[in-house]
Parts: sequence; C-alpha cells; structure tokens
Amino acid sequence: MTELLAPAGNMEALKAAISNGCDGIYLGMQKFGARAYASNFDLELLKEAVKFAHLRDVKIYVTMNTLVFENEVEEMKVQMYQLNEIGVDGIIVQDLAAFDYIVRNFLDMEVHCSTQMGIDDLDGAVLFKELGANRVVLSREVAIEKVMEIKRIAKIPLEIFVHGALCISYSGNCLMSGLIGYRSGNRGRCVGSCRKEYELIDKTAGTSFGENHILSAKDLNTIEHIDDLKEIDSLKIEGRMKEPAYVANVVSIYRKALDDKITEEDKDNLNKTFNRTYTKGYLFHEDIKDITNILRPNNFGYEIGRISMIFKDRYEITLTRTLNQNDIIRISHNNEDAILNVVKLYDKDGNLINKADDVCYIKIKEKLSVGDLVYITKNNFYYKELESSMEKEFKRFSLDIGVYAVPDSKLIIEAEGLGFNYSYRSEEILGKAINNPTTKEQVIKQFSRLNDTIFELGHVDFEECSAFIPAKLLNAARRDIVQGLYDLKLNSKKKRTKALKAKEKIGFPLEKPYLTASVTTKEQYDACVSCGIKEIYFENIVRRNQNDYKEKEGQLLIGGYGGIHHYRESNPFVTDYSLNVVNSTSCYELFRLGAKRITLSYELNKRQIEDLINAYYEENEGYPALEMIVYGRAPLMFTKYCPLKRMNKCGICKTKSYELKDERGTFPIISHDDCTTTILNGKTLNLLDELQSIKGIEAFRLNFTVESKEQVVKTINKAFGKLNGSVDKAVFNQETDTRGHFNKEIL
Repeated sequence: MTELLAPAGNMEALKAAISNGCDGIYLGMQKFGARAYASNFDLELLKEAVKFAHLRDVKIYVTMNTLVFENEVEEMKVQMYQLNEIGVDGIIVQDLAAFDYIVRNFLDMEVHCSTQMGIDDLDGAVLFKELGANRVVLSREVAIEKVMEIKRIAKIPLEIFVHGALCISYSGNCLMSGLIGYRSGNRGRCVGSCRKEYELIDKTAGTSFGENHILSAKDLNTIEHIDDLKEIDSLKIEGRMKEPAYVANVVSIYRKALDDKITEEDKDNLNKTFNRTYTKGYLFHEDIKDITNILRPNNFGYEIGRISMIFKDRYEITLTRTLNQNDIIRISHNNEDAILNVVKLYDKDGNLINKADDVCYIKIKEKLSVGDLVYITKNNFYYKELESSMEKEFKRFSLDIGVYAVPDSKLIIEAEGLGFNYSYRSEEILGKAINNPTTKEQVIKQFSRLNDTIFELGHVDFEECSAFIPAKLLNAARRDIVQGLYDLKLNSKKKRTKALKAKEKIGFPLEKPYLTASVTTKEQYDACVSCGIKEIYFENIVRRNQNDYKEKEGQLLIGGYGGIHHYRESNPFVTDYSLNVVNSTSCYELFRLGAKRITLSYELNKRQIEDLINAYYEENEGYPALEMIVYGRAPLMFTKYCPLKRMNKCGICKTKSYELKDERGTFPIISHDDCTTTILNGKTLNLLDELQSIKGIEAFRLNFTVESKEQVVKTINKAFGKLNGSVDKAVFNQETDTRGHFNKEIL
C-alpha cells in the first residue's frame, strides 16, 4: 500500500493532515530539523502528537536531517533515545553520525535517508540498504523510470516528493544561503536565496538580460500522474512551513487521487491554497524552461478576471470565477502587484454585496489599467471549508461488543477494537427488571454515542435475561472500554535497544601537510603540474549527483554515496566536501567504507575542526586523514537546472562566460558537459595566511575554477611559501574572503 506522507509544522497542521486522510506525518523538533523556522514540536507536544496519530494508525517520522557538529553529538543521542521512548516510527537523517547511531542502537525505530544525502541512483540506494537503512528518500531530480528501476533492483522502500516547493539546487548541495545569508540550509536555516531577483550578465559581451527570479522554482504538482506513482512506497508532500489549511487541501486531494475518487474540480482546488504555479518536475521530464517562475517567487493564486472599466472612485472587474467578500486578491499591473483584502464589494448600483459571479466593483487606491489581470490568493469561503475539515475523523474504527447481563451478577462486556480485546467488569451488581428489562436496542443506543472517539459501533451481541442495566452504567462502561482500548493500542509500541558491539579502531599517523589542487580546465591542470602539485583532481573527479559511472584509473575524488559504492572495490578514493562531513563519526564511517582521506565540509570553522580531530583521536587512538579546502571560489549551488537555457541561450556557454549579479556582488556560472550547472561564490575563500595555525590537516586543497594560468601559478607559489613558513607578499587580483565558514567564528 502506498503511504501518503504529510508535513506538519505544528499540531494544527498535524490534525489537518490526519483529518484529511494521510498515512504518515513527518515533523521536526526544536533542534536538528531542516525547517528551523517552523513552529516545530517539543517533547511534550510530540508525545501528544504521537498518541493522536497512532490511535488513528498514522505513523510519525521525525526529521533530524541537519548536519551535527561534534559538540552536538551527545545532545543528538539523548534526543534519539527520547524519541524511541515516545514511540516515533522513524527518524529522517542527513548526517552519517545520526544514521549510524540509529542503526547501531534501536531495534524498532526506522532510519530514513533524507533527500539531503543526495541519493539519486541505484548504487547509492544499494549502499544504504547494506548499511541498514529502512527507507531512502530519493533526490527530486530522479526521473520516474529510474525510480522504478531502483525500486525493482535495490528492493528497498523508496520515498519521493510529489507536491510542494522545490529546491532549484540538488538538496544538501547548496551553500548559497550560508555563504550569502549567513544561515546554513544544511542546518535548517535556509533564507531562500534562490527566491531573490538576480541579473544574468554575459561577461564576454558585457551585456545584461535584466533582473528576474531566475533561480526561483515553481511548485511541484504530480496529481495528473498519480497512477504512475501508486507503486512507490511513500509519496511525500512538502510543506512544514505551510499553514494548516494548505496541508488539509493538498492531503485531501492526493488522498482522493490515490483512492480513485478525484474529480477535475478537485485538481483545480490545488490552486486555492499557496502555489508558485506548477511544474511536473524532473520526475516527469519537465523542460528546463518550465521549472522556474521568473516573474514572482511567492503565492501566485489563480486568475478570476480582469479590470474592465475605470471610474473616478472605483474599478470594474469582469469575472470568470466567483469573488467573495473577504477574499484576498492580487492585481497585476506593469509587473507590479496590488494586494487587496476585499472587505467591501459593490454591485453596479453601488450596493454592498457578499459575492459576485459576473461583474463587481471595488475601491482601491493603486493606479491600475484596463486589462490588468486579477487573481485570488486566498478564497475565504474555501478556507472556511478547509478549516471545518480539520475537526472531522477521516475514518472510524469498528467497536464490537458482547454484553452479558444476568440479574444478581456483575455486568460483563467483551469488546474488540483496534486489533485488541478488552474486558469490562462492573463494580455493581445488576438487579432483576420488574417490568422493563434492558433491551438490545437500548444497549445499542447508549453505545452508539461515540462521536467524540475514533470508534463507530459495529457488531453487538446481547441476550435479554430480564436484567435491568442503568443507562448511567452503560455510559460508564462505554467510556471505560474506549479508554482501555486506547491504552492497549498506545502501549503496544516496542521500545527496544540493541546490545552495542565494539567498533574496530581506525587511526592514521599525523603526516606533514602538503598541497593538493582541484581544477576546471586543462590549462589549470598543466599549471599545477608545472608548480609541483602531486595530487591534482581533474578528470578523476566523480561529482555528487553525477551517476554516469565510467571506468577510471587511479585515485578518485568522490563527492557522492553512489560513487563510493560504485568505485570502492576498484579505485582508491578521497571523499569531497559535498558529503558534508562535520563530525568524527562521519569520518569513521567513510574510512570504514574505504576512504583514503576525507575532505571536510565548508560548514566548519577552526574550533569545530579541532573538536572533530580531538574526538576522533580519543575514540580511535589515531588521527583522521583529512583534507581541507583553503583557497578558491566555493560552489554555492550545484543544480540540474540551467539558467542559460531558461533564457533561451542553450549551448552558448561553450563560447561565452556568464554570471549572476545581486546587490552583494556577482556569482560566476560554470556549465558542465552534462548540462548541469555550478554557481560559484563571487568572493574567493583565502586561508593561505592561516596554514601554519591549522593543525591536524593532512592535505590543504587549492580549488581552481575561473582562474587564469597566471593566477594559478601565483596562488600555488604563495601557498607553498605559507605552508613552509616563508614570507610571500603576492597580491591577488580577485576579491578574497578569509572566512572558513559562514559562522562568525572564523579561522
């Protein structure tokens, strides 16, 4: 059976989702969840949520899918034990330390690989199946045919996103929010840098294509393809930051679709809550040009009419759909929006009306024009319907009873419900009826009063034996039976832990540090060779989310889990920054998989690196073999989307260079041969002056992207001088940035 998985940023959204037919809920706590700005749940509220959901056979999965720094590991473990005690069904993780701890410690709590792990191929899914994952949440970029292939061959439960906001970047591989906005997306604090306006600039020609929301993705909507999705284990709706009405609307419509009860009106109703217009996504091969909405990054609404006449004190709107009083409308005028809460709505005679179907009149201060389109962004009447849906029980469970009432004996009722049996015995003794013994109809009447429960009365066995059962006693019995079955259901969840096995220690001697380099062009490669760099990453790079694996020789730089699984038996390898390693346990797990050396995440500062090394040494009695990027333009975003193609410039990347620009600066664009795109930071990370003070690092990497041969040579010479302690006053032409991380605690 396909699971319909709904988001919940608060208790109201959770109840809205369950009332409208979801099978599972994913939610976050105050820490370690990738939506830090949602209301989220504390432990007491989570206990209530788990009880509410489990009584209705709805599962609860908790997101702990941020990176976990070394000083947070113990707090992470405590929270996981608390979640196990509460009885959550599973935890969704990104960090290898979090993944490892669940697999090693808990028997009944599942571990799901978050989409932020970047698993988008068979190799990645198989690897995590071997490591103990119960479910893999695939990247949003995976096409449906590939999803089905992974499911068929890997035989591991899969989860995919089917509706809601899209990241334009591969999830977990975006540093844009952190490096530009100082709030890391991998720490749950994404500021939505991709939703801003950017100017696309042709650097070669010195021309601009103007400003627009070129990186702002439309919302995913797969409702038209629901029949293709019914074999997937879990269908996930995005939206932990969304209001309960949104959750109610989307869940109810996808529930109808899965149950083959959907109408065209239902599909249209998806437009009546928040949307940025829709795309079928990479899942169903959407053209790159239709992935983004470059005009606006926020709620689009749906069109209902246009300005048809202008009077001195009011505007006439000719409608194609109904407009109600207290609706919120958006009127588009010269690419600017006028937003209006329709408190007063008039007919042609100037009378106040509650709704209009054909023509209406409104008063508004903004200057508009005939022909301006009118959209509803909040349909007040529809929202009231959604709010009322949150109070209902989506389904009720049968309560079957057998009533044994014999004079001069206690009342005995054997009940069955929720898969459990419960026996009720009254304290008082029943009397013999003088005239009117209690009938089966009277028992049914009292036991049918179940509206404030999750039950409906099913089969009733009762034989009249001339006993009189007071209505008050039947009501008390009903309440006792309901609570008894509730308790049996809620206490049935197992909370077992495993007996831990000792880990084999993996440690390395502390080597004298040396330089490595990663390059983008053959010219840069030759410059590195001429300067004496021994380890250069160029054609031996296997990027994250690059799963067209070809036979390669020698040592590789691998950025994704699929690549590790594919090459670990044939090639020595170093792991890249994109695996987001920020703690000692993640290092250990990668060494266990065969990594020769591990590149640390851009997310770390100097103190956090020291914490990682010290913790690793204490645990393993040896050092981790680490690499650290100390120079270069950081990759802000790696994406399957191409902004050049979006602007009808496909293929021109081979002859010209482009960049994005905002109020903070410019961001070079690198277009890869497979039409994926990397957007670079405009500033250059430069920690060369700090090399002598950074301890415990085996290899310092210079990351060359857009530098000329002369800049490469100058940088390498300076790096060698700094590493060896000699003074080098070389001046860099590019703007540099000495931050080790977006954190204020810099190197």
